[in-house]
Amino acid sequence: MPPLPRLPVAVPRSGVSDEARRALRQLLGDLDRDLAIAFRDGGDAAALARRRAEGVARVVTHAWTACLGEVEGAALFAVGGFGRGLLFPQSDVDLLVLVTQADAGRLRALEHYFATLWDIGLKVGHAVRDVATCRTLAAAEVSVFTSLLDAHWLAGDGALEADLRAIVDDPALWPPRAYLAARLAERDARHARFNDSTYNLEPNLKDGPGGLRTLDALRWLGRRLAHAADFDAMVEAGLLDAAERDALHEAESTLQRYRFALHLEAGRPEERLLFDYQRALAARLGFEDEHEKNLGVEQFMQGYYRAASQIERMGVQLAERFEELLEPATAAVPLGEDFLRQGNRLALRDAALFERRPAALVEAFIIRLDQPDLTGFTAETMRRLHQAIVRLGPRLAEDESVLAAFLRLLRRGASAVDALWRMNRYGLLAAIIPAFGRVVGRMQYDLFHVYTVDEHTMRVLRNVARFADPAAREDFPLACDIWPTLPAPEVLLLAALFHDIAKGRGGDHSVLGEVEARAFCARLGLPENDVERVAWLVRWHLLMSTTAQREDITDPAVVERFAETVQNRERLGQLYLLTIADIIGTSPKLWNGWKDRLLADLYHAARYALRSHVGPPRDAAARVRECQRLALPLLTAQGLAAAQVERLWTDFPAASFLRHRPEQIAWQSAAILRASGAVPVVAVHPESSRGATEVFIYTVNRDGLFAAVTATLDRLGFSVQEARVLGTASGMALDTFWLLEADGQPASPERAEELRQRLLHTLAQAEPARVGRRSLPRRLRHFQRAPTVGFHDAGDYTQLALVCSDHPGLLAAVARAFLEAQVRVHDARIATFGERVEDFFLLSDRHDRPLDAARQERLRRALLDNVGAGAPAA
Repeated sequence: MPPLPRLPVAVPRSGVSDEARRALRQLLGDLDRDLAIAFRDGGDAAALARRRAEGVARVVTHAWTACLGEVEGAALFAVGGFGRGLLFPQSDVDLLVLVTQADAGRLRALEHYFATLWDIGLKVGHAVRDVATCRTLAAAEVSVFTSLLDAHWLAGDGALEADLRAIVDDPALWPPRAYLAARLAERDARHARFNDSTYNLEPNLKDGPGGLRTLDALRWLGRRLAHAADFDAMVEAGLLDAAERDALHEAESTLQRYRFALHLEAGRPEERLLFDYQRALAARLGFEDEHEKNLGVEQFMQGYYRAASQIERMGVQLAERFEELLEPATAAVPLGEDFLRQGNRLALRDAALFERRPAALVEAFIIRLDQPDLTGFTAETMRRLHQAIVRLGPRLAEDESVLAAFLRLLRRGASAVDALWRMNRYGLLAAIIPAFGRVVGRMQYDLFHVYTVDEHTMRVLRNVARFADPAAREDFPLACDIWPTLPAPEVLLLAALFHDIAKGRGGDHSVLGEVEARAFCARLGLPENDVERVAWLVRWHLLMSTTAQREDITDPAVVERFAETVQNRERLGQLYLLTIADIIGTSPKLWNGWKDRLLADLYHAARYALRSHVGPPRDAAARVRECQRLALPLLTAQGLAAAQVERLWTDFPAASFLRHRPEQIAWQSAAILRASGAVPVVAVHPESSRGATEVFIYTVNRDGLFAAVTATLDRLGFSVQEARVLGTASGMALDTFWLLEADGQPASPERAEELRQRLLHTLAQAEPARVGRRSLPRRLRHFQRAPTVGFHDAGDYTQLALVCSDHPGLLAAVARAFLEAQVRVHDARIATFGERVEDFFLLSDRHDRPLDAARQERLRRALLDNVGAGAPAA
């Protein structure tokens, strides 16, 4: 442990000379350097923070003596973290000066004192109050009262310490019930700022849910409500058991270690684990990459999430115990043979129930479903539950009675999800499914997965449960229609539980998860058919999403391949529900009307294909005729002559009718015919049937057209979801784009008109405007990777698969590469997953032939120049 600095002699009221100030600055700098070295060498973060607080306390009292001497009627107190005896490397030094009278001379001396502290390098937060004002503020604001609980006398008139203690100990100021209510309200407001989740991608170590402030609040509550100022005292008071105390201490130690390292890394009082620091902190704390799916930074963040979730879980439970402590005693009411109702809480008849009959652990959560007015467990029940989970441990996963109770719970369908969520909060779910315990706190270092695996899984389950709620029909009409048709809802719940359970192990998590699911379902005693259903859903849970987003689902061959894998309509319905729940549970920003329509279209197409009487896809000519047959009445109903329409269609390529719906063909044709030969034609449908803004362009075809359009869309801030680029026999372009605004919504009518006018202006220009380089958003800077470019034969075309990091202007840069390599675009499918982009294009050379090897290499170099090295610098 680094020694505390030796201070220069302080002469009372002499002030701090320039020479002494330089010496104090040097002493503080030496102390901080010594502490940083000690931490690097494995020193305990809390012990080092205490040592810094001790050193700073000596300095501020030294300066007090030099500036004010042994003054009467004024005293100096440490408050905040400093008052608790902890100062992390960049923490503020919070001070309170209590005075009997705030006269001008004393205030001038205090101003000089605080200026001295700032001058020697301390970041000081301070307040000067007389005793009466301090009492008034403490009575009015719970935060002021709470700060006094941590106040620690440092120097000055010792009699004022008794005055401060009298404020804190006054039973009329914030009595227990009022104090508990105020602290819980403060907690809820604070957590709301962080989306009520410990699982933020860039969590706040101090103020976020499960952060160090949660532990401070528990100690404040313990002191005010039970005269138990620390966790050891709470064990003696019966509010915690020893194992819970040890778990809280361990979690606190983890957060303190992370906070100490963060302050050193940031060089400022930063409390957020920003992406800017996560990799460096992982390396500083000794975390190493195991493989590409278990990075050191992911292990580092898992340590945080596990500690924070433990603190948050215990914080909720302790708050319930404090509430119970203040409630009047009530008579117990029997609930079956093993349980009692104690007020609005569940209690045990026999304290040894859980260890005598472990299945009761699950039954306790089932009873809470049956008794919805129960708000929780009694403190003693919570303690017994926690102790049983710790003592029984791995045996719970093999206990047939526990598994039977778990299956009974799952067979309740959607209502079981609330119980599963609570079981996860208490650690019971991980005990019954050990593989689930491995992904608790498991994060993925990207911007696509915004929750840890366990939190994501719970959200997927809750999304599944929504489909059983009639109130969700407005948002999920198809899903709500499918849910009642499921023969065994527990199959879908188990698939949701296991779909990501093998994340972080390396290899394909879907394949590894199938093995886990199959083994657990067999132990659960599920019928063999249901075991197979769960295993299949886990194995193929990404199939529907990837098919819809990466392939052309208007192509019957794509739908046929998908349907062949699915095999039956029951699986199709289950897969559809799991897919939606998974997407929304990955990130709320991922779900939009475009994806909703895309998945619904694939569901309906596959369901039709799965009907027993449907044979192979009809030939292309028959499909063209069918599309025209359905589109023509839509146009004649608008007053357009059938002959005129049919003449136009003779110029259209067959692909137009194969890849567009009759309604789209009618819309495009009407736009062209009403223009009476004028070009360019730009039609914008603000919100098409596919949930996006649809743009149709009819103009003279030319090389560079795709680049010009995408550059304009980029400047306007639109995100391209899909593009279809076709040409007529007479040399006209028939290009369709589906767009979303930056917030994932279609354009408003006003924006749609602005878009139309800007595109008309662009198409009138001879050359596309080059998109300038823009700086990357802060978050994206940490996830840039080299692009990968792959070429595949696609019959008359060459398919390009581009996987790269997202950045502003990406699609416009890709289009510029196409122009430079002299290739033409015939189709584009755009998919963005957080910071990762997976784009697929159908390309040809300028003679509409597939790309030869030389052209592919030229395009590869152009893409790397425009998307890789040419991308905005980090």
